[in-house]
Amino acid sequence: MPISLVVEGLSAKRGEDLIFKDISFVLTVGEALIVTGANGSGKSTLLRVLAGLLAAESGSMLLDGMVGDIGHPRELCHYLGHRNAMKRELTVEENLSFWKSFMGDSEGGVGTGIEEAAEALGLGGIAHLPFGYLSAGQQRRMAMAKLLVAYRPVWLLDEPTAALDASADRLFATLVTRHLCAGGIVVAATHQPLGVEARELRMTGFAGVGELV
Repeated sequence: MPISLVVEGLSAKRGEDLIFKDISFVLTVGEALIVTGANGSGKSTLLRVLAGLLAAESGSMLLDGMVGDIGHPRELCHYLGHRNAMKRELTVEENLSFWKSFMGDSEGGVGTGIEEAAEALGLGGIAHLPFGYLSAGQQRRMAMAKLLVAYRPVWLLDEPTAALDASADRLFATLVTRHLCAGGIVVAATHQPLGVEARELRMTGFAGVGELV
């Protein structure tokens, strides 16, 4: 059964301040949502709430169409934040092996092999190097490989193309397109075009209601 990410009346605080309120949207398989807005408007906060890293002040979010109760949608989400979440002293292969083992595959798909994921990001043959040896752009691309080695239907991406050049931007757009065509869902906060057809949620900040366009 196709799944849907259903968000209704979501509100969140940062400290004691209400950052946004009454955010609602529904995304079905193959759909992407781009979250835009000025710095401090709540883009990252929204993604962290969806990822289960922050508690919502009010509202609900669920993955509709799943067999059985999975609890919080985070169980079927990949979250790629500003930090790469890779240990500098470990090799790329060791880092990705950890994430592949820790995350595992969720129902409906199978992750790729580590070398295959590195090849897909244009960095084949260097998985034996310590992560800290790589350039900032290479590190960001290798962090993206986490999305591939363990399958999750929902990708939550916070400024995913930071530190990437134009060619890497296009490569990542191809990966996102493939994920969507395979029945995935993507929510991305970004100041730059993601290179895919998507709806837009404009965050206003100051406890405002996001505008879905």
